[in-house]
Amino acid sequence: MNPVFHPQLVNGPLGDPALYIDMKFAQQAILFDLGEIRSLTPRKILKISHVFISHTHMDHFIGFDHLLRICLGRPKVMNLYGPPDFLDQVKNKVSAYTWNLVENYPYPLELMVVEVHPDRIKTAHLRSSTGFKIESKKESKSFNGILHEEMSFLVRAVFLDHKIPCLAFALEEKFHLNIMKTELDKMGLIKGPWLRELKEAVWRGENERFPIRTFGYTNGKLKEQVFSLGTLQNRILKITPGQKIGYVVDTIYNEDTQEAIKNLVSGADHLFIETAFLEEDGQRAKEKYHLTARQAGTIAGRAGVKRMIPFHVSPKYSLEPNRIFQEALLAFEKP
Repeated sequence: MNPVFHPQLVNGPLGDPALYIDMKFAQQAILFDLGEIRSLTPRKILKISHVFISHTHMDHFIGFDHLLRICLGRPKVMNLYGPPDFLDQVKNKVSAYTWNLVENYPYPLELMVVEVHPDRIKTAHLRSSTGFKIESKKESKSFNGILHEEMSFLVRAVFLDHKIPCLAFALEEKFHLNIMKTELDKMGLIKGPWLRELKEAVWRGENERFPIRTFGYTNGKLKEQVFSLGTLQNRILKITPGQKIGYVVDTIYNEDTQEAIKNLVSGADHLFIETAFLEEDGQRAKEKYHLTARQAGTIAGRAGVKRMIPFHVSPKYSLEPNRIFQEALLAFEKP
């Protein structure tokens, strides 16, 4: 399978949490957590459409100002998601600056801020041209576990316990569509934007009679033909299970959090999970509401994920991080 999601730990396993996920074939990226992001190029930052914040401890949210600075003056809507009180925290962030000249910018930056509660979601709209005053605030429908959904993918979230509410996330491709090039050639068709239109029709759930314009060469001449969606789907498309990426940070280890994480990330292709402490420092991990490497590996193994990526390691182990990784991977292989 040619993956659609390309994840990158912005600061590696020892730095601030921030997982950048580039969407192949789309001018779009999403970000899980917002630690320091200065190593990301402006081009990469400007691709970000949605940012999902687990909680607003400094190491998970300090990158907000840099994100704001890069995006100001651009024709952009930035969607921000976070736990209870997140709206006030974003509002306090932008209120710390003076905005008397932003009306001269050709494009206003728009912030759609979504505050997640266990049973509901609050949404507010802020715009740079009005000094980021709250323009609209409403209670949305009940929270059913899905934070955001697009045609081909969705993002789920669950609440964990970090002595404060902390969100864990899963990015899920609904299903994966592969083009079978040999069959494409047999039909005399060529690659082009119409293939994207074909995939979008499948994602939308159009019926099999839905017409699709295609392009190919006949006797050396470019020719347009119309086929039904059903014909193309049967001939040149292969549908396989979609890609899944889990992201888990900052939680105590107990039965409730284990079950919540397992249900969220079960079968994930990649699980990025915190491994803050060694098991020998388990009491310290418990006091700080973090996972040990062994606990993280055990959770990943029981969830049946294909690959576990340990990160968010305490600076205490900066000289010996391999001990953390080895402990986590051993528990992952033998849950």
